[in-house]
Amino acid sequence: MNKDEILSKLAAKEISVEEASKLLGQLEQPKRGQLYCKVSEKGAVSVYGLQRMPVTLYVEQWERLLNFADDLRAFLKENDAKLKRKE
Repeated sequence: MNKDEILSKLAAKEISVEEASKLLGQLEQPKRGQLYCKVSEKGAVSVYGLQRMPVTLYVEQWERLLNFADDLRAFLKENDAKLKRKE
């Protein structure tokens, strides 16, 4: 159920305000392990869901990292035997 459906049911009095609030709250909370982004107080981009703490970089840093993605993939492939994986 999406936000519009919840609000429609609330307007039609099919669900209570409390139930609508609960459903809307569930929609806003990302699922555990799911990646999502937020803008930090200082205007940087924080990515949540990779580890306990967010990974926060400024736009220029994210662009530089994303431009490096092909090189990083090649490095990971070349060093696959030496790398450990978290299970």
